[in-house]
Amino acid sequence: MISVKNVSLSYGKRVLFDEVNLNFTKGNCYGVIGANGAGKSTFLKILSGEIEPNKGNVEISTGERMSVLKQNHFEFDDITVLNTVLMGNKRLWEIAKERDAIYAKADFTEEDGIRAGELEGEFGEMDGYTAESDAGTLLGELGVKEELHSLTMKELSGALKVRVLLAQALFGNPDILLLDEPTNDLDVETIGWLENFLADYQNIVIVVSHDRHFLDAVCTHVADVDRSKIQIFTGNYSFWYESSQLIARQVSDKNKKMEEKRKDLLDFIARFSANASKSKQATSRKKALEKLVIEDIQPSNRKYPGIIFKQLREVGNQILNIEKLQKSVDGRKLFSDVSFTVNKGDKIAFLSKDHTALTAFFEIINGEMEADSGKLEWGTTVTKAYLPNHNAEFFQDPSLNLMDWLRQFVPPHVTDVDEPFLRGFLGKMLFSGEEIMKKTSVLSGGEKVRCMLSRMMLQDPNVVVLDEPTNHLDLESIQSFNESMNNFKGIVLFTTHDHAFMQSVANRIIEITPKGIIDRLMSFDEYLADPRVRALREELYGESVTA
Repeated sequence: MISVKNVSLSYGKRVLFDEVNLNFTKGNCYGVIGANGAGKSTFLKILSGEIEPNKGNVEISTGERMSVLKQNHFEFDDITVLNTVLMGNKRLWEIAKERDAIYAKADFTEEDGIRAGELEGEFGEMDGYTAESDAGTLLGELGVKEELHSLTMKELSGALKVRVLLAQALFGNPDILLLDEPTNDLDVETIGWLENFLADYQNIVIVVSHDRHFLDAVCTHVADVDRSKIQIFTGNYSFWYESSQLIARQVSDKNKKMEEKRKDLLDFIARFSANASKSKQATSRKKALEKLVIEDIQPSNRKYPGIIFKQLREVGNQILNIEKLQKSVDGRKLFSDVSFTVNKGDKIAFLSKDHTALTAFFEIINGEMEADSGKLEWGTTVTKAYLPNHNAEFFQDPSLNLMDWLRQFVPPHVTDVDEPFLRGFLGKMLFSGEEIMKKTSVLSGGEKVRCMLSRMMLQDPNVVVLDEPTNHLDLESIQSFNESMNNFKGIVLFTTHDHAFMQSVANRIIEITPKGIIDRLMSFDEYLADPRVRALREELYGESVTA
């Protein structure tokens, strides 16, 4: 068990945590959620001992080992891949080094022999003799091929380093596992593997993630960081979100009788409990929900942005036609023979094993990059709004306040532009009061994306193009954005690593590869599960693709 007792942390006048008291127990996975800047990652650093709180302490049960997903991708640059993983079990690694040093002695003494015997015994008890094999298997399951295991970490790409560091954190069955955004830079197959791994994990897992599908798949509890406090709630993220929304609606419904509200809550819990029985983590999650006391469910204090796209006009029959599009960068083919037509009602999710290919594709269809060959034609009725992966070019003048920044992007069809009009768009993105006068130079990554969404809503588009729309956003903004795209009556062309966003929005999947495309009218989950699609993917990529 890990206990947090009276933990407080302040930076100047800013209070991150005030008298936080929590217990994390074996067999549970806790998803730490909260708005950007609430202190989620800082809380994990307090748990790991990297940051010392101003007050209070963290206690870990005697003999239990904690493992942390490292965020410094250069820390092990001169270490081989396999040894980097083995170092995840610090005690095992220390035993191995001491034992090897003894055996390397030229003047081996009787005392050395006794010490070596003690080390060999402890090494065996910790499964040291199968450690290299276990570490190699773990790396393979995370997509790090055997021929890479003897390379140094600095010889790997950034995405592969992430996988090795994840293997390091998982290695040796730690009693407490701390993971900060573990799905970053992982493909959908590897994320699925990690979900299965953690769903079967019997010890304590505490994870920070913005991936709702991942949180739903692995979490038995939610640790909500809000207003300098942390509260633990039973259930995964969707249960927390929907139950808090239900309670909020009940609080606002003054006329509904108490017994009716209680029945609604009981029905809600029963439904989620039934769904939990079908999930990967069936036993622990179902038991947790069955023990839930209704009074433990509370309305959320969260504020959700109002992301609302309205079409100035409905799109016509001709939307976008693409023929034999091809693009290479520095001699590397990103994609070729890309041909398809966008139809009315389409909400298309674009996939690729190479995100550079997707960004290049979106820049080409938005006129910001030239294709090597092929052609594309937009319909005359189309009004586009584009959210790029990188938005630095939109914030080049640091002297502008938010009001003046947004004013630049008012389209010609909008004539009555005054302060209340602009305030309305910024207010929907949670910029209120004097906040609209702050300079763009001080905006966080998430605030810049919310500004970009204000800009897009101004356009009244009938086609929305989104390159990784959930990057930098907190869960509240992601949830609102997701619901907005579900409700949008126009065309959506997008790519995202957010599984829930992909599954709930897309009705068509197009995968872009160096050798052509796969185009299917189906949901994301159906696409991943289809054996014919999997066979075609393996053919186009020239390598095995797991479900």
